[in-house]
Amino acid sequence: MNASVSSASNAVESQNSEIRHVTVTGLIVNLILTVIKIVAGVFGNSQSVIADGIHSLSDSATDVAVLVGLKYWNQPPDSCHPYGHRRIETMVTVLIGIALALAGIFLGTEAVEKFRTGGYVVPASVTLVVALISVVSKELLFRWTYRVGERLKSPATKANAWHHRTDSFSSIAVALAIGMALIDPKWALLDPVAALAVGAFILQAAYKIATPALRELADAGADEKDLKKIEQIVLKVDGVRSVHALRSRFHGAGLQVDLHIQVDGDLSVRDGHVISGMAKRHLIAEGPDIVDVLVHIEPAD
Repeated sequence: MNASVSSASNAVESQNSEIRHVTVTGLIVNLILTVIKIVAGVFGNSQSVIADGIHSLSDSATDVAVLVGLKYWNQPPDSCHPYGHRRIETMVTVLIGIALALAGIFLGTEAVEKFRTGGYVVPASVTLVVALISVVSKELLFRWTYRVGERLKSPATKANAWHHRTDSFSSIAVALAIGMALIDPKWALLDPVAALAVGAFILQAAYKIATPALRELADAGADEKDLKKIEQIVLKVDGVRSVHALRSRFHGAGLQVDLHIQVDGDLSVRDGHVISGMAKRHLIAEGPDIVDVLVHIEPAD
């Protein structure tokens, strides 16, 4: 038993270490890009590059949130948290979505203010170089971070990866706007246009990130397709007559399931327990990312 607990603990620590490594790397890159973008935007007369730098700063904040949450969400269950601490990861995911939304609103209002005041200026060519560096570095960070989050089934890590992707896409818009302005000064007005587009894109990403996490906090369950799959898996177990009162809810990246199964009423308690155990094992092995199952036995007659 101790060996099993030790093995599980080592696996969790290995996962934490990998997430920590990719997140710290992202944090360092974000801080460097923040400084470079804001300095280049100020001295290169580009509002969109300054806005992009603020976006990178918001990325840094979510990196910190992941690093702080990582310390807690993989902790084993305890007396105060008998179902574990995975909801902490969900809350971190919501915080990332909120941070993205605030950044998007800020960038949008700044762009609108620029439209109101006018006075468009052609940005310096160095701002284009900075934007292109951001595109490449943040896209590479997205692919690495998302791959880690997908493999380790960490929604907060995947949400943080999308934060990198939004920064990459926003830098593409910024680079295009600056490039057009450098080709023809009359296109200088594209700088605040790009900033406004970046803000809208960030808001969309915030919605996509926060919505599933909020549904989980509201105890949303599996969809009809997954519920049907769960029922079919259980009905294949030898001795199960029927399934009812099937419920589920998300807990982190996985599902918690409880259900009632009917068996022959003349079976012994031991035989009923064996059938329920088989149902649980089949669901965890074959079901849609199920992390825990509670089976209630009832007599079919």
